[in-house]
Amino acid sequence: MIAVGDRQPGWVGEAVGHYAKRLPVQWRFRVQALPVAVRSGSGGAARAVEAEGAKILGLLKPGERLVALDEHGVELTSAGLAERVAGWQADGRDVCLVIGGPDGLSRACLDRAELCWSLSRHTLPHGLARVLAVEQLYRAWTLLTGHPYHRE
Repeated sequence: MIAVGDRQPGWVGEAVGHYAKRLPVQWRFRVQALPVAVRSGSGGAARAVEAEGAKILGLLKPGERLVALDEHGVELTSAGLAERVAGWQADGRDVCLVIGGPDGLSRACLDRAELCWSLSRHTLPHGLARVLAVEQLYRAWTLLTGHPYHRE
């Protein structure tokens, strides 16, 4: 996961760590936080989003699947995400979830994304989005392995 915003409350790291350590070691899950670009002067927000996008794209490996977390993306049920995860595992390519800064993701990131995933139609704080995303990955894994964590 690449997430813009390197200053999160302690509970965010704790909660992300709680679920990340439950994920299969083969997934090699980690979070790379990027600093929020400066948003001042004319066109500050737009320039900042582009700068953040360039940094994000520069961190991706060739062939890596980019999944953009975006409020305009598709909403998935937990079972729907599990189906996607199963497909990603069968595909064998690395997957990178990307969470943009306060003004979202650049057009270049969204265009590069193979999936734009909306966690909710609600506006979420970025730290909570990190927690929710990794918890849903864990829930998807439990569904795929028949673990009793997920109950319908």
